[in-house]
Parts: sequence; C-alpha cells; structure tokens
Amino acid sequence: MEFTIGGRLEVRITPADVGKRVSVRRRTDGGGTGAEFTDTVGVLTSWDHGVLAITRKSGESVHIVESALVAGKVVPAAPARRRGPAASFEELAAVTARAWQPVESEPLGDWRLRAAGGFTRRANSALPLGDPGLPLGEALGRVRSWYEERDLPAYVQTATGAEGTQELLCAELERHGWRREVSAEVRIAALAPVGDVAADIAAVRLSREPDTDWLARYQRFSTPGPHVLRVLGSGPSVWFATVPGESAAPAAIGRCVVDGRWAGFMAVEVDPEQRRRGLATTVMTALARRALDEGASAAWLQVEEDNEGARALYDGMGFAAHHRYHHYRSASGTTR
Repeated sequence: MEFTIGGRLEVRITPADVGKRVSVRRRTDGGGTGAEFTDTVGVLTSWDHGVLAITRKSGESVHIVESALVAGKVVPAAPARRRGPAASFEELAAVTARAWQPVESEPLGDWRLRAAGGFTRRANSALPLGDPGLPLGEALGRVRSWYEERDLPAYVQTATGAEGTQELLCAELERHGWRREVSAEVRIAALAPVGDVAADIAAVRLSREPDTDWLARYQRFSTPGPHVLRVLGSGPSVWFATVPGESAAPAAIGRCVVDGRWAGFMAVEVDPEQRRRGLATTVMTALARRALDEGASAAWLQVEEDNEGARALYDGMGFAAHHRYHHYRSASGTTR
C-alpha cells in the first residue's frame, strides 16, 4: 500500500471525499516504545468534528481520530475481479430479490417494503435500491410504522463491498440507532463447472413444488403456513431437489431459482448424520444441470459468514465473494 510522494507520507484525503473508497494509515497506541501503524480500506462515510468513519467491505464501521492519521488516499471504487462472471451489484440485487419474494410488498419511493408473516429477514425487510422519496429520517419512520402495523420487527437490508453498494446508508442507519444483526456473503461462480462435477445424481428427485418430504428436512419450516410455501415457491423458474433417506426426512434437499442467465442456490441441507458424503454437492450438481438446460450460465448463492462448512464447500466449487449483505434492525418498535 503506497502512500508516499518523494518518500514522504501524506494525507491526500479531505472531508470532500466522503462517499469515496479510501485507504488510510493511522498511528496506534501499541503500548511499546516505537510508533505502530494500522491500515484501513473502505468507504469514507463521514468526517465530522475531527473523527473519520470508514465502512469496510465487511460492513464494519471504523472510527479514526483525525490527529492519528499519517497517510491517506482515494483508491479505485472496487478491485478488478479475477474469476467468476461479470456482474454489477444492481443486477445481482434484483436477481436475488426475485428469488425470495414476500407475500406482501409496498413501494416507498425506490425502496420496497416487504413482509411474509415473519418468515426470514429477507422476505420481511425494506429493500433500499434507490431514493425513498423522503428525507432519510422520515423514510425510516415510515419503515418502522409499516412493520409495526404488521406486528413485525423493522429491518432494512443493505449491502457493502462492491461498486455501487450502500456503505453510506449503513453509516446513516447506525447514526439513526439501527443495529446490524446478521451479515452474509453473496457469492458467484460460472455455472458449468458446478454441473460438470462427477456426482451420482440418479437418486436426486426434482420437482416444481416442495412436498412434505422436502419440508420435513427444511430446518426453517418450524412455523408452517401458506406464507412459507408462497415464499419458497416464488421466482421465475423454481426447482426443488430431494435425496431420499432411510428415515422419514430426506437425506438432503436443495432449492434453485433460474432467472435468465442466473441460477440461485438456496436451502441446501443435509441430514447431520450423513454429512461429508458429498450429498450437498450431488444436490447442487443436479440442480445446476437443470439450470443449464434452461439456458443459465452463472450461479449465485448466499452464505452466512460463520458457516465454515458451507464456505469450504463453495470455495471448492469455484464460488467467490461478490459483496456482503446485512440486516439492520430498528432499536425501537416491536420486539417480536
């Protein structure tokens, strides 16, 4: 990370650079005799009263006292991708939203308020893809009221880590008292290698709807109801995969939504007693081949950051992180 001109460290950023991606070096108190330094890269989300706030691609907000800066510069908005299909955040945000649709939705300017009886945060959160048409404080008040009317907690889903993502909005949400609860990666890959994996897919049963066997394995089916089935069945072209097991519940399941060139993988679950036998790979391969038959060429999925087993599986299949998404919850309102 190069900060120097003619061998001198220089701070080449100002408050006018708020909203830009920056790289800074600051002096830290390491407790030793010499100076220690830490580097931070992210979007400069504020510079007020001598304190900088920088939001990293992980969504973490770092606050730095101006007097501790020893160097800083503006850097390109996003690093070049080395693998995987080319995709913008705007394209992926729309595709992922179509693959997991709410039961009820209402526009708020360019934002969309979504509800599905509380089944998953994704289907019960505001999706802010543009201008809400109101000052932010008023828009957030409307979000809270809309969810309170439905006896649901108020969430806003945001994204960080790619060109065009919402680091500034994340910082504003925190200033308005909203707190980040859950973060996950959106990963993408070429679809053909997923379908080309040598796997015994003869035992995989594909269907257009989740039957009782599939639902018996699905861990989020703890509150059955028509709203759950409507969310699961939503999307342009939806497929469900089932690998029968020796017990009442299947050995493995999965869901795939084909949408143009994209195939999205969700709800890939394996019987805990049958893990590490390649069943998750088998399910994804079967679904990938069906998606290829429908003309898809790229794949996406979402994985929570603490799910190490799934992350290792997807690493091996060629999936790379594109951006991260987060759910911010209002500190006020219902506690359901």
